[in-house]
This record gives sequence, structure tokens and C-alpha cells, in this order.
Amino acid sequence: MKQQRWLPWVFLAPTIAGMGVFTLIPIVASIVLAFFHWDIISAPEFVGFANFAEVAQSPTAQVSFINTILFVVVAVALQLGIALGLAVLVTEKLPNWLRSFFRSALFFPLVLSAASVSIFMKYLFNEKFGVVNWLLSLLNIPSVPWLTSPTGSAAVIVLVYVWQNFGFSFLLFLGGLASIPTETYEAASLDGATGWRKLVQITLPLLSPTTLVASVMAIISALQVFDQPYVLTGGGPGDSTRTAVMVIFETAFQRLEFGQASALGVILTIIIMLITAAQFRLSKRFVFYQ
Repeated sequence: MKQQRWLPWVFLAPTIAGMGVFTLIPIVASIVLAFFHWDIISAPEFVGFANFAEVAQSPTAQVSFINTILFVVVAVALQLGIALGLAVLVTEKLPNWLRSFFRSALFFPLVLSAASVSIFMKYLFNEKFGVVNWLLSLLNIPSVPWLTSPTGSAAVIVLVYVWQNFGFSFLLFLGGLASIPTETYEAASLDGATGWRKLVQITLPLLSPTTLVASVMAIISALQVFDQPYVLTGGGPGDSTRTAVMVIFETAFQRLEFGQASALGVILTIIIMLITAAQFRLSKRFVFYQ
């Protein structure tokens, strides 16, 4: 009997050990390191909250967090809107065989490496020889400085990010739509409800638990955006597309200020936790469970 009691822990031990070594210990070490000055070469020096004070006074850090928040607002709104629209369209307007095709096709970009996709898109949106500007020239539209102007570079980063990530939200919405009973729509049809009315009064309320999950995951992912701006623009022009994670990377691995980088990471983690907590708090008002 005692052997059976310990047997589950034996099987769980490798997973628990892996989580402890590769997740728990790095998290604790990062929090502790935020209170030290350390450049790898010299011994760590305790500086208290000095790293947090320097981060708060850093113009680059301030701009990066503002850029990140603005990116999250635009990218997540587009990601969820496109994903929901396509999910409704695929569910209601397409046959089953074509629906299966779109499930795979729209999810496929998410499987690709973000860095490789960004490299490809960088050539696509190149101002001098990019395909996008070549197509615009066929319509007698002047060449657009996609990656060398603040507005153009921000638009490209949002476009590339949304294109690659909306497939996951799309699958979540497909699953949520499939869970809505058909009897509900049939009863609404008998009452004379149109397609738009069904969407607003039936689909969206019953899909609210899925929307909550999709929005939470989308916001957490967008707050950690790194690959697209790093590869496409390097944070430029100026600091117009520099994000919080980019500043963490540059502070740690280019300037070797690991204490400040850890402080930035702690601040970003707190922001993510606060936004997520606010979402779940507000969800009590707009999420309806069947």
C-alpha cells in the first residue's frame, strides 16, 4: 500500500525537477538579481531599489513600455476581431471539408518561426525592391517607406504579428462556436431573429468565456513581443518600435547590466499580472456561462 502511495510521485519527480530547475529557480534568481548590480565579470553588488529607480528614469525604458502598451491595444484588437470574424464565417458559410482546410491553413503561420517570417516580411516590405511597393507602383502609388518611418514600421510589425498569431485565437473561437447548442439558434429563428441579431444577442454572449480566454492569452503574448520588431526594424527608427522585451534583451546581453534587465523583467511581469487580474475581475460583468 505504501508503494502505491509513492508511485505517482516517482513518475511526477522528473517533471517537478524540470520545472524547479528551468522555471522556479530562474524566476527566483531573476527577482533577487533585480536588487543587485552584476555584469558577469565582477561579483554581484547589492544596490537595493537602485535598478528600479534607474529604469523609472530611463527615457528608453519609458518609451518602450508605452510602445508595448500601444502595440497590445492595436494588435490584440485586430487579432481577436479577425479571428472571430473568420471563425463565424467558416462555421456558418462553409461546408465541413472546406472548414477543415481553413482550420489547418489559418493555423499554419503560427507553426512557423517568428524570426524566419520576419526576415521574409522584411524583404517583402523593403522600400526599394520589396514586392509590396512594386505592386503599389503598378497602381501609380508612390513608394512607401514601410520600415524606415515610425508609422510605417509600426504598421508592418502589427500586420506581421497579427498574421502569424491570429490562427490560435481562430481555433479557440471555432471550438467556442461549436459548443453553442443549435437549438438556441433554431429558437431564435422561430422568433424572427436575423443573422446580425443572432450574432449580437446569442453568439457573442455565449462565446464570452472563449473570448475571455482568447483575450487573456493574446494580451500576455503581445506584451512579450520581441521577434518581429527586433528583426524587422531593430527598434527603429529611433525608439519608435522598441518594445519592453527588446530593452530587457539589450540591457542584459549588450550592456551587460543584468540587474537592470531583471528589474525590467520584474516590472513587465507585474504589469502582465495586473492586466490579467483586471481581466478576470471585469469578466464577472460580461462573461456568461451556459
